[in-house]
Amino acid sequence: MAGLAATFGSGAMTNSIEEIGVSNAVFAIGTNTTENHPVIASHIKRAVRQRGAKLIVADPREIDLVKYAALWLRQKPGTDVALMNGMMNVIIDENLYAKEYVETRTENFEAMKEVVKKYTPEYAESICGVPADDIRKAARIYAEAEKAAILYTMGITQHTSGVDNVKTIANLAMLCGNVGIEGGGVNPLRGQNNVQGACDMGCLPNVFTGYQQVASDEAREKFEKAWGVSLSDAAGLTVVEIMNAAHDGKVKAVYIMGENPMLSDPDLSHAEESLKRLDLLVVQDILPSETMEYAHVVLPAACFAEKEGTFSNTERRVQRVRKAVEPQGLAMTDWEIISGLSSKMGYAMDYADAEDIMREIREVTPSYTGITYDRLEKGGLQWPCPTEEHPGTMFLHKDRFTRGLGLFSAIEHRPPAEETDEEYPFVLTTGRVLYHYHTGTMSRLSEGIMERCPESLVEINPIDAEKMGVAEDSFVRVTSRRGSVEAKSVITDRVAPGVVFMNFHFREAAVNFVTNSAMDPIAKIPEYKVCAVRVEAA
Repeated sequence: MAGLAATFGSGAMTNSIEEIGVSNAVFAIGTNTTENHPVIASHIKRAVRQRGAKLIVADPREIDLVKYAALWLRQKPGTDVALMNGMMNVIIDENLYAKEYVETRTENFEAMKEVVKKYTPEYAESICGVPADDIRKAARIYAEAEKAAILYTMGITQHTSGVDNVKTIANLAMLCGNVGIEGGGVNPLRGQNNVQGACDMGCLPNVFTGYQQVASDEAREKFEKAWGVSLSDAAGLTVVEIMNAAHDGKVKAVYIMGENPMLSDPDLSHAEESLKRLDLLVVQDILPSETMEYAHVVLPAACFAEKEGTFSNTERRVQRVRKAVEPQGLAMTDWEIISGLSSKMGYAMDYADAEDIMREIREVTPSYTGITYDRLEKGGLQWPCPTEEHPGTMFLHKDRFTRGLGLFSAIEHRPPAEETDEEYPFVLTTGRVLYHYHTGTMSRLSEGIMERCPESLVEINPIDAEKMGVAEDSFVRVTSRRGSVEAKSVITDRVAPGVVFMNFHFREAAVNFVTNSAMDPIAKIPEYKVCAVRVEAA
């Protein structure tokens, strides 16, 4: 993963949203863009309709974006590596790859080539279910385009092979010379409005701000000097690891900000037991949530309209947020709450205001050094922005990769942690719907939204519904090795036979009682997108 991290940094988009407008081809894999990122989806639609860009959609469900696609690849959940290895097999075999780019800007090509050699379209089809001829068509569309962009979201990352999936996407993009050019790139679309900013600020267990590694002596010494403290070189725990440690009694207290794990974590029965075993649970949020019911202390926070600061969006664009109204009741801004707690615990955080914090961010974060409040008054800036004269960076890796040469990885397909059998014959995959936001703590308070989407539904293919004797709008029970949920059925061709889909927005049918907490061994992301279930009339 170190090579990938050095090559593609934070997981931010290498390119910009507006560059979709100059892409000749777009490969959207594991992203239901119209429902999760509708603004970005509008750019894709315009590129297809107005400029004739060719869109390839790879998704187990017939999502809305399929209507605009030149080609839809319906892969089996958990087989993305096999699909993309099959495409690369064709690109190499037919001499469609960017030879000069590969020779001058990358390394380890031969090792990757050796692995994909066996992934002929026919062999890839035997794993992923996509017809061999469609794999060939997709390979040619992507490789022959002058500028081709890859877009993906959690349909790629939320697997036990999530890191392998991302590395394979990187392989495909570099193979065709599509990294470091306008209109190309590897573009993960972030799931919330400031998740990019949170990562930029070090809200990951292994880095300081700007992805400076805690294991680096140089980085650690820099932050020790800035903050006047001694810092550990050990990486911390990820979200699911924290829950496991709490369950085992190794973590005694948890402080949760703006997160609702009692609806969003996998294997909710395990998560619930973990929270109950804590000596102290602190929840800081703007609205009540399922997690708050387990809290010993609740800290009311100010919402976006009640505070100053910046948001960093999915294309690395840092933008100003300005206070419109005063915080209500006892609510305080997040930084005031954290600073107050820190000061009471013995480390004084004496910031005057949000801009004062931004000054410190600039001092310790090279990619943010040139981003000032004065400059942001004129509009957003994309990092890296190393000086106050720098215009910001539209796309990354223009002349060279951060690590020097782009690193190809030799990746084999690995099956999901849990596969179907006689007792659990269906694959369950999960995702979002257009009308609701994450765990619904805000969107479910909207009367209009609830009229449009009032409940969770189980999407079932008509062939499966007929075999089970399940009718439209009848209640069904979905059961895995971890638990069961009940919800109404919707009979639809959007899912393939043998696959069912549910969203996770509704506590009344909390699908994460069913999902698998098995994690990617490197990124520690749970496998929300694939688990084995049985489905029966309730």
